[in-house]
Amino acid sequence: MSGGLFGAEAASGFCKRVLVTGGAGFIASHVVVSLVEEYPDYMIINLDKLDYCASLKNLETVSGKPNYKFIQGDVCDHNFVKMLFETENIDIVLHFAAQTHVDLSFWHKLEFGYVNVYGTCILVGAAHEANVEKFVYVSTDEVYGGSCDKEFDESSPKLPTNPYATSKAAAECFVQSYWERYQFPVVITRSSNVYGPHQFPEKVIPKFISLLQQNRKCCIHGSGLQRRHFLYASDVAEAFLTVMKKGQPGEIYNIGTSFELSVTQLAKELIHLIKNTSSESETEYWMDYVKDRPTNDLGYPMNSGKMHSLGWRPKVPWKEGIKKTIEWYQENFHNWKNAGSALEPYPVLQESG
Repeated sequence: MSGGLFGAEAASGFCKRVLVTGGAGFIASHVVVSLVEEYPDYMIINLDKLDYCASLKNLETVSGKPNYKFIQGDVCDHNFVKMLFETENIDIVLHFAAQTHVDLSFWHKLEFGYVNVYGTCILVGAAHEANVEKFVYVSTDEVYGGSCDKEFDESSPKLPTNPYATSKAAAECFVQSYWERYQFPVVITRSSNVYGPHQFPEKVIPKFISLLQQNRKCCIHGSGLQRRHFLYASDVAEAFLTVMKKGQPGEIYNIGTSFELSVTQLAKELIHLIKNTSSESETEYWMDYVKDRPTNDLGYPMNSGKMHSLGWRPKVPWKEGIKKTIEWYQENFHNWKNAGSALEPYPVLQESG
């Protein structure tokens, strides 16, 4: 079921009604598909404004399912969100909708603050008024600030260093305040970098893959020594389903992995896999070091013991996940609107639509 606004089936006999914001985006679309397939007795409502990095193609496998519904709308529209909660009888909220591209955030700080902070305030306020039973806010490991010397746990201070991370940290504070003041059952998650099919190619893995598949060089910001932990999309989707079912109100959960690569190591691995290079000099040919962004954190090593205690651990090995990802972009890159400009070394603001 898709299209339209609010439907008459809102009072039908589904056990739970789950709202996923930003559900046509990268991570959330994997979550929506998993929810629809694993919980046929739940109605899964996908709310998305269809910004440049979202695509309903990500939901094609579930678009005809009776327990799936798409509503186009903006979390920053107070009247729309209020009506949504009044008519859709939402039980659980998974809030993914956000501006997420770190590079872009340096040039468009106000938009990131508006969507990520103001939009979250509207949504959590409406959810509280509607007395939903759980509100999961999807944050990021970047709120910790960069480090390679220590492992962050959920009690580590928030020390964001870029506008994107700052907006997510601020939104966390608003969400957490509803727990502190009202005992409203909120849960916050912070995940490592996620990769896999359906990610708009402005992010590092799909960007490097797409550049190489077009016989262009990987553009590496700064030294390339920055390290990132990478989680495959299906593992993260499973983590969010675990948090939805088992996450405790008022708690924060790190969703992390021990697998990490520097940006330079990542480029070399992808060059070898896609270009089949056999020597260091051949590999280096496909790497182009460019000016760094204003700040570029060294890394975000996280302790994910709390998530492990809920029964979740990542399962997909890097070699398997990256192979599937490379194959997907080989077949699907051309389906993205404005994808070409996403491959430039520095960001270009995309138009919605």
